[in-house]
Amino acid sequence: MDEAQGVTGFVAIDGVTLAYRGASGPVTALSGASLKVARGEFAAVVGPSGCGKSTLMKLVTGLVRPNQGSVALEGRAVDGPVKMAGMAFQNPNLLPWRTVLDNVLLPLEIVEPHRRRFRAEKAKYRAMGEQLLSTVGLDGFGQRFPWELSGGMQQRASLCRALIHEPALLMLDEPFAALDAFTREELWCVLRDLWQKIGFTVILVTHDLREAAFLADTIHVMSARPGRIVASRTVDLPRPRELAVCYEPRFTALVHELRDKIAEVRQA
Repeated sequence: MDEAQGVTGFVAIDGVTLAYRGASGPVTALSGASLKVARGEFAAVVGPSGCGKSTLMKLVTGLVRPNQGSVALEGRAVDGPVKMAGMAFQNPNLLPWRTVLDNVLLPLEIVEPHRRRFRAEKAKYRAMGEQLLSTVGLDGFGQRFPWELSGGMQQRASLCRALIHEPALLMLDEPFAALDAFTREELWCVLRDLWQKIGFTVILVTHDLREAAFLADTIHVMSARPGRIVASRTVDLPRPRELAVCYEPRFTALVHELRDKIAEVRQA
């Protein structure tokens, strides 16, 4: 594996240290962490539990600020919540009293410039939402409520909500971890197709090494806490990737390589 190099790019985390107050005293989540992601790249971040993967997401989206170091998007320092990012998590967090379509449209009611236009252009936005739902296989489900959908369908709707305002950056925190293996692989393909069609930048935080290897251009491995990027691996599997690639020797070798690296950093 190649050690992570200097930081430039669409997303740039440079020498970041972040500590917070824990129940039994200060906890250092990240120490000297650096990461770069190019525009349009699909990056995955893997590592042992508690290494600070989710903290990286909060830094990039401006939800927390580092004690040391810098975070930048498109060359501009992140000093508060960013508008250009969409986010999806392990729990879809759909509002049960809103229809699926109205859940998808929620960011447009909050994020400018869509917020000021939403009422006047609601028909246009609803058409956009229906089209996005159709793209992920939820055509005709816009007027259903979340409790009428399976877990996999809810996660598809969550992806639509994260993308409806056409963000330049999509941040994914274990989005498929709660799903069964077959549904998870279906959604890998949904995400693959959306990314190839739209071309947004992705940072995926995951414990699933197969997921990282199937989806990503580059996989970054974090150390045990306090976290930092200790290795970055380019995925040289050709695109477009079909699920059959997961059974090829080179894919299996990559997954084993990642697993060995994480076992190494856990013992360090």
